[in-house]
Amino acid sequence: MENGGGNLEAQIEALLNAEKQSRQAGDVAGTRKAVTDILKLCFDAGAWKTLNDQIVLLSKRRGQLKQAVQAMVQQAMQYIDQTPDLDTKIELIKTLNSVSAGKIYVEIERSRLIKKLAKIKEEQGLIAEAADLIQEVAVETFGTMAKTEKIAFILEQVRLCLDRQDYVRAQILSRKISPRVFEVDASKEKKKPKEGENIVEEAPADIPSLLELKRIYYQLMIRYHSHSNDYLEICRCYKAMYEIPSVKEDPAQWIPVLRKICWYLVLSPHDPMQSSLLNSTLEDKNLSEIPHFRLLLKQLVTMEVIQWTALWKTFKDEFENEKNMLGGSLSEKAAEDLRLRVTEHNIIVISKYYSRITLKRVADLLCLGIQEAEKHLSDMVVSKALIAKIDRPMGIVCFQTAKDSNDILNSWSMNLEKLLDLVEKSCHQIHKETMVHKAALRV
Repeated sequence: MENGGGNLEAQIEALLNAEKQSRQAGDVAGTRKAVTDILKLCFDAGAWKTLNDQIVLLSKRRGQLKQAVQAMVQQAMQYIDQTPDLDTKIELIKTLNSVSAGKIYVEIERSRLIKKLAKIKEEQGLIAEAADLIQEVAVETFGTMAKTEKIAFILEQVRLCLDRQDYVRAQILSRKISPRVFEVDASKEKKKPKEGENIVEEAPADIPSLLELKRIYYQLMIRYHSHSNDYLEICRCYKAMYEIPSVKEDPAQWIPVLRKICWYLVLSPHDPMQSSLLNSTLEDKNLSEIPHFRLLLKQLVTMEVIQWTALWKTFKDEFENEKNMLGGSLSEKAAEDLRLRVTEHNIIVISKYYSRITLKRVADLLCLGIQEAEKHLSDMVVSKALIAKIDRPMGIVCFQTAKDSNDILNSWSMNLEKLLDLVEKSCHQIHKETMVHKAALRV
């Protein structure tokens, strides 16, 4: 509804003349006031089309002052949420977007406009369009934007990429955020800018705190790693979430997170990082609150063969119960991978106790068929998790490495050295005892 058209046009014309005089005289305050008054007139009259036209007209005026354009964009952004319908809202955002394109002094405003437009597109179900739109903005180069706002914007970009299942781009965008940024002490962050430095703007009220952003970041990383079933990375993400003070103080939050850490540790392939995380988790005092999981991790650390049927019977209910916990159920392949990890653990245990063993005995210990046992053994040798050779005609597995003549000679030399050292120590002890005995007889 464009009320009082003639009167509005006359008022705008008068303000345009005042704006021209101020602009030509280089009066920043006067130009800024004239520009914002024109927008206010259009807004009060409900003339949204005129408002859009005036924004474009004022931005294109010859020698227009930067401060005036900035004030105009900031003023018009306040009207976005007060538009009468969605079409008017989108039109206003697009107008402001075109005006602010390529202008460094309104780059923050432009990023916020694109974020609003992407949100509207997402609500309409156009996730691909929303993701394409928001990816155009490289907020990491904005010097005056608050750190938390930058992180929140990049996380929004990552989330939309994950929603459209563009995992490659999601990974590229996520690398713009270093996990170390969440460890910075906020009290040390606030320092006065030096002369010549850009003044960093305050983040809007709707931007979450740094610790909340840390939680969101790791939740998105869990979604990304779940796609490739990278269990160790998922475990590390949950571990980082577990360290957040607000989570650690509330048992209702840390118990589900600690359960997930335990499950993903068990599901992770055996390597030095997994062993380190496993031992550090076992030392956690909070693990005593969930004794079932302490027992599960203890079984993995203990060098003993695990009976799969007994283990699955004990933990099946806990496994099924995960879907009701934070983060939802484990991946579709989790049960299958759990059995595989137990088999790998058992093969490592066997290799520690035996140097040579028949393939049939290996299959019996693993509760598998001979063909299946051989397959798992071969896979572990290929992945360099184990050193073994299989003599298939004889059906014997040898876990010893083949030694060359130099190794054998060195081993013999070392053994001989140890033996001579032991003989020398024994002679010294005998001599000492004899001397003590003689001294006792003299007394």
